[in-house]
Amino acid sequence: MEPYEESGTNYWWTVDFALSPSENRSWDEERLLTLGALSGAIGSEFLEEGGKLVLRADYLGSQDIDALLARLNKLLSSFEGISVLRSQKTENQSWSTQHLEAFPPLNVGRSLTVMAPWHKNEAEQGRIPIYIYPSSASGTGYHESTRIALELLEDAVKRGDTVLDVGTGTGILFIAALKLGASRAVARDLDPTTLDEVRRNMNLNSINASVCDLSVGDLLNGVETQANVLTANILLTPNLTMLPDVKRVLKPKGYAIFSGMTEVERGTFLSVLSSSGLTVDRELRSGDWWGCRAKRARV
Repeated sequence: MEPYEESGTNYWWTVDFALSPSENRSWDEERLLTLGALSGAIGSEFLEEGGKLVLRADYLGSQDIDALLARLNKLLSSFEGISVLRSQKTENQSWSTQHLEAFPPLNVGRSLTVMAPWHKNEAEQGRIPIYIYPSSASGTGYHESTRIALELLEDAVKRGDTVLDVGTGTGILFIAALKLGASRAVARDLDPTTLDEVRRNMNLNSINASVCDLSVGDLLNGVETQANVLTANILLTPNLTMLPDVKRVLKPKGYAIFSGMTEVERGTFLSVLSSSGLTVDRELRSGDWWGCRAKRARV
């Protein structure tokens, strides 16, 4: 297998996140791991320092450190009690060679296989490969919330559909939808640094740029598309913020897929979902994570 090169860098960025531990160690670790997954960390480990629980997370060296820290600080607003302890450059750590065996092919649902590009052609016969380069954007397919969204998406997409992907991250959800038969995608992300990574993943999957309207955007603000399928693998708060506007962009027989939430948050989300004129079509759980597919409620 040929080495897969990563922009010629021979270092990565290491960021330490600190949390004052509670009585529930497993919940503390889960919160830190969730932060690592949503922030696009390519590797992490737990440490203890000065009475605090620390997650040491690594990020690709090809990105600007100031932009990375700005994005992390914005994400931290949803993680009360967690802060950045320090950041540093870790030299002479070849990500491409040390992680060739990381991110092995992962089967999701009945027909999808998520894999890094260096595992190309390793998908089981009959399964659809989704190539995602592990990077600074969230959505590698290995986090439970992304797998939930993919499985809910799998039997919702029909040939010729238009899919609207909110908070696209790596683009994994709309790329999967297009490979499942959708003909057009509209993808939005609040972070402009993710767009080049989305384009790279589109190229890996032979997705023509002409079939995707990709741009910076805040939830559904300014979106005029009528979609057959809406996907949102984001946190509880932005999902709740977006809910009242979902019916405006969803076709009458369309589906809206929501993920990125925990089982504990289920009741809060469903109460607002119902008041937004939507009803649950299917729910999925994986570990502590939960997601659902919704459709318009009958009047």
